[in-house]
Amino acid sequence: MKVLKLFIFISVLLILAACGGYSIDTNMSEEVADFEFTTQDNETLSLSDLEGEWWIADFIFTNCTTVCLPMTANMANLQERFEKENIEAKLVSFSVDPDYDTPEVLKSYGESYGADFSNWSFLTGYDFESIKELSIKSFKNLVQEPPEGSDQVTHGTSFFLVSPEGEVIKNYSGTQKADLDNIINDLKQLQ
Repeated sequence: MKVLKLFIFISVLLILAACGGYSIDTNMSEEVADFEFTTQDNETLSLSDLEGEWWIADFIFTNCTTVCLPMTANMANLQERFEKENIEAKLVSFSVDPDYDTPEVLKSYGESYGADFSNWSFLTGYDFESIKELSIKSFKNLVQEPPEGSDQVTHGTSFFLVSPEGEVIKNYSGTQKADLDNIINDLKQLQ
């Protein structure tokens, strides 16, 4: 009987370890590659600066004429809800058009959405290949050069939940306002 109990206990531990031991359903398990980029305030933000924090990431660009508009509006909505519901989490928007999106352009863009930069950072300061690689490898998120004759970068529209240890554990639709409730509910369970 003791052997059976020990077997069950070890099995449960292995299952929890395989699932990351999170109190929510997850759909990803990817380590975020180390980075150190430039914020809208011309300061640096690195992966180690986010250590110990839950954070939501997305990939946008300021000249976007389609999906970035609802995505950024949804991030602004999330920021408001975090404050109202006392949720401790950071927001990080990576630009996929770093040549155009200087810190000054990103700051103006964030301000136009009412961003509070104390917990929402807009990042640039890298080349296109670097952000493409980070997006694809760490977040499994498509980023592709604009088609010829266009300035519109092709990119995925997900929001990503990143653990305090730097693991991407879940993605959500960044364009569907209904998914914001899922993000809020998940973060409430995790905190």
